[in-house]
Amino acid sequence: MKTFQIKNKVFVYSVLFFLVLGGLLITIPNRSYIIIDRLSSYVLDVFGQLYLFAGLFILCFLIVLALSPIGKIKLGNSKPKYSTVSWIAMMYSTGMGAGIVLRAVQEPVYFSQHPGVNIKGSEETHALMMTFYHWGFTAWAFYGLFSLFIAYLLFVKNKNIQLSHLIPHIQNNKVNNSIDLITVITIVFGVVSAAALGVSQIESGISYATETAFNFSLILCICTTVFLAAIISSVRGLSKGIKNLSLINIGLTLVLMFYVFLFSDQASIFLTMVEAIKDLVTNFFTLSLAFSPYDFSKEFLSDWTYYYWAFWLAWAPFTGIFIARISKGRSIRELITGVLLIPSLGSFIWFSVFGDSAFQLINQGAVDINAFNDVFTSIFVFLQQYPLGSVSIILALVLLVGFLITSIDSAIYVLGMFSNLKSIHPSRLHKITWGIGLFVITLGFLVLGQTGRAENTLEAVQKILVISSLFFLFLCFIFMLFFMIDVINQYRNNKHKNDT
Repeated sequence: MKTFQIKNKVFVYSVLFFLVLGGLLITIPNRSYIIIDRLSSYVLDVFGQLYLFAGLFILCFLIVLALSPIGKIKLGNSKPKYSTVSWIAMMYSTGMGAGIVLRAVQEPVYFSQHPGVNIKGSEETHALMMTFYHWGFTAWAFYGLFSLFIAYLLFVKNKNIQLSHLIPHIQNNKVNNSIDLITVITIVFGVVSAAALGVSQIESGISYATETAFNFSLILCICTTVFLAAIISSVRGLSKGIKNLSLINIGLTLVLMFYVFLFSDQASIFLTMVEAIKDLVTNFFTLSLAFSPYDFSKEFLSDWTYYYWAFWLAWAPFTGIFIARISKGRSIRELITGVLLIPSLGSFIWFSVFGDSAFQLINQGAVDINAFNDVFTSIFVFLQQYPLGSVSIILALVLLVGFLITSIDSAIYVLGMFSNLKSIHPSRLHKITWGIGLFVITLGFLVLGQTGRAENTLEAVQKILVISSLFFLFLCFIFMLFFMIDVINQYRNNKHKNDT
């Protein structure tokens, strides 16, 4: 009972922290932004390169682990509860979410026009390669690492989801509480960042489709509706709410992707994708460490790669906990392979279809070269160029809402597990409390992007994510060290039992 009360203090303190922070962002956005801007600049100047190294190291760590005999260790004694299709759908829908719609067109087009370095080959191939790099193996390596940690704690060690359990020799409650509090803070910042961006894009899509300039009241309405739906979905539970929404999201994603694919040059899409994947694999190490010929400027890395790695790291504990929760009964090798390969390939196909089709529209003169500059409206401008454009825009908006609800309700579920540690099925009270807390801090982000000194919500999100994920970056290496010590001992014990 004592432990439960201590951990509930982490829950109470974290909720209070975010309610206060959300209030500050809403009431004094200008002063808040000045502090955030200074802190993020310092972090990038001092620790920016560490993000690159960490991404590559974690990916290599997982590959070696999967190929080793340790990969045979099973995460639980039962058979997998969810089919492979449902498992992949929930994993991808939660891990990528509305981001793949947000960046589907804008990012490939941006890299084709601003490659960041001198390139010898095709601008389009380079653009897709960079997009694959940011959305592929390294992103899912962050997710895979924490899904492995949590699944191992839950189903092998029979512990709860507290990452402090990975460091068994620490007996100090204050240290354990600090680790868990950092984890919760990292999760919340990652989720509300994605939520703020998703709400902003939905508002931009509605404004574009209706040709009407709305005020902040529309953003408030969208944010409230999405969070209310997410809370209801989360209260319904994992199998009824999140699973069904994830399958619907994947279905709508496939419909929208095949719609664009049907009206584009399919051969060009396929060939550009194959070339981009080949370049990514060939240049992965130099690209991951920003070595020549991919020695990008610090400004470029700060705007893109540093931010992305901070974003994936911020999402890693939340997404990792969720993936672990649905991966019971699978082996370490199966978990790592599934997390690294299948979602990455899905992202490659998605961005190839939308990115190369956008290149085609620009090369054909169907749209201006700057038509896709706005990150929030680019997908809607793009879809308008195709037959039944208005219908496809509505479909994209529905997909955005679905992805956003899935991500938020998954986060509510995971955070509820943190605050209700005696059960992997959090109570309604914990879910509703976290839903309200996430809503307040998301609203703070949106106000910061609207009325603060940030040019838009995206800029505010980028800066605060870099700050919030730094402490967690250092914890990653500590977690990996103690995890390896424990898992090697577990493998030896299993081998000894089998031999006898």
